Amino acid sequence: MSAPSRQEKLGRFLLRGLRIGASTVAVLELLRNDWTGGISAALAWVVFLLVERRLTPASPDSED
Repeated sequence: MSAPSRQEKLGRFLLRGLRIGASTVAVLELLRNDWTGGISAALAWVVFLLVERRLTPASPDSED
C-alpha cells in the first residue's frame, strides 16, 4: 500500500480531535445534568468513532 497523503493525515488528526472534543463535551454536559446535550454529544462521539474505524489503517500492520 502507498503511504497516506498529507491530506489523509490531517483528516485523521482532525477526526481524532473531534472525537476527543465530543467525548469531553458529553461528559461535561452529563455532569451538569443537561441530558439532551450530553446524549447528543455522546451520539456524535459514537459516529466519529465508527467513521474512524471504517477508514483504512494509516499504517499497514506488518504480518509476521
